[in-house]
Amino acid sequence: MKTITGKLPGILLAAAIAVPAWLLGKAFPVVGGPVLGILFGMVLAFWKRPAGFEEGIAYTSRKLLQYSIILLGFDMNLYNVFRVGSQTLILMCFTLTAAFLTAFIAGRLLKVEGKTGTLIGVGTAICGGSAIAAAAPVIRAGEDEVAHSISTIFLFNVIAAFLFPALGHFFGMSDNSFGLWAGTAVNDTSSVVAAGYSFSDAAGNLAVIVKLTRTLMIVPVTLALAFYTSKKSAGKRGEYSFLKIFPWFVLGFLAASVINTFAALPGGAGAALAQAGKFVIVMAMAAIGLKTDLRKLVKNGARPILLGLICWFVLSLTSLGVQYFVL
Repeated sequence: MKTITGKLPGILLAAAIAVPAWLLGKAFPVVGGPVLGILFGMVLAFWKRPAGFEEGIAYTSRKLLQYSIILLGFDMNLYNVFRVGSQTLILMCFTLTAAFLTAFIAGRLLKVEGKTGTLIGVGTAICGGSAIAAAAPVIRAGEDEVAHSISTIFLFNVIAAFLFPALGHFFGMSDNSFGLWAGTAVNDTSSVVAAGYSFSDAAGNLAVIVKLTRTLMIVPVTLALAFYTSKKSAGKRGEYSFLKIFPWFVLGFLAASVINTFAALPGGAGAALAQAGKFVIVMAMAAIGLKTDLRKLVKNGARPILLGLICWFVLSLTSLGVQYFVL
């Protein structure tokens, strides 16, 4: 009970910030609740708050963030993987590889801190904020690194929602081609929906299916990051323990996906749980914002944004190139 009461003030503060962020995110889905949550949190970070809030804020930004990923699994249907077919999975293999290699190479050249570069690569390759939320605790990223990554991904989400449909019409793309492009090269679901359905209903339907399938890549990518981080830590300390850093919450995400696919919960309970997970992500982003130094973020923000631009550009060209030259 003492442990719970110690965490409660910080959790309630994060929830209080998340409520307006969540509601405004619903009204302006291209921006989204997680981005607003982290922004509101960063503004309130200037407030010299009592020390009693700190335990709950730290718990929300780490543990609750992991639990939220599990809840997202109740919105995932594995049949979508089979519906989009082998061609789309081949396309994703190319785009994910291109995004990660670009993040690694360009991050080195731009001297972007390793964890920030990894999070930008994960967010660009998979599904924006949700992927960053899943990867951050695995690689033990700091609040500033998460804030840099989320803000960078957000910027290109907004640009993509308006730019992609215009480019699609300009190049005379078909509904199928544009749906594949938007589903693999735009990050967050809200921006995929905005870009896809702005082009056509058929393109939007395909883009959303491809995007949801892409979200499943959280599982292998997060496991790979856990393995790499564990090996790297072992090199520094002379020991190796994959189990200590193993992202058990990702298995929870996969289990929730299996339940939703093969034994859907009654009365829309699965969808409600997934919505709860999305709200908890906003809470976690608010908690991260509360622990972020906004001045430091602005001072060091140019290079992560440039890295995000390069990753996004390469991802977009790779998606188009594979469609026209491989598939």
